[in-house]
Amino acid sequence: MTIIAFLGNLLIPLNLSVTLLVLALLLFILRWRKTAGILAAGALAWVLFWSLPTSSLWAGGLLEQRYPYRPAALMPTAQAIVVLGGNSANGRRNWFEPYDRDTAILRTDTAAELYAACRAPLVVVSGAALDGGQSEAAMMASALERDGVPSASILKENQSDTTRENAVFTARLLRDRGIERFLLVTSALHMPRSMASFQNQGMNPIAAPSPPQIVVPADPDFSFWLPDLRALNASRSIIKEYLGLLVYWARGWA
Repeated sequence: MTIIAFLGNLLIPLNLSVTLLVLALLLFILRWRKTAGILAAGALAWVLFWSLPTSSLWAGGLLEQRYPYRPAALMPTAQAIVVLGGNSANGRRNWFEPYDRDTAILRTDTAAELYAACRAPLVVVSGAALDGGQSEAAMMASALERDGVPSASILKENQSDTTRENAVFTARLLRDRGIERFLLVTSALHMPRSMASFQNQGMNPIAAPSPPQIVVPADPDFSFWLPDLRALNASRSIIKEYLGLLVYWARGWA
């Protein structure tokens, strides 16, 4: 495992907590008991914080509500619809509920609804192949065609591996076609970093996020303060977005 992969895995709160506990044990053996105690307490507090639904609702909600969702019919018209690759929590309707394919809403579903509502005549899909196989752009194009978008109305950007590259390569493609006004589609959680990336390229995107996923479920037995495994598993995406915003800001990409 490379150092980058190892550090990436530490985005998962449970992984970071286990790593800190192991380090605390080593420090305890070396008789640095006060430091070991602080590390152990911090590790347990970190994993407990992210296992609470209220933490996800607060931290994730701040990002999701930055650009509120609006139905396709209420969105303004534009020259194009840009859809970014990625699949937050498999498009599940609610992070605190089991995955249901029938209620899942993917980014391509949002784009197809915008196209059907005549918000723009062209859909640009952006994303390279993450595993060396078919690109995300190609897979999204296929999904859009199944949803009724003609292939002639779909344009693929197959080079980008990151959100920054989504913005760089797609902005170049849009400028070559004289497109200035476009609707940007991604998950609500990912929208702040995406908007900042495109704005950094001198573009003026219109946020058209998919519906928010970090919302209070209708279940009357739902508890804000009871540790939940789904909340803990999903917290990685929230942490990734905050860390991504910090890194992009530090590098001048946002």
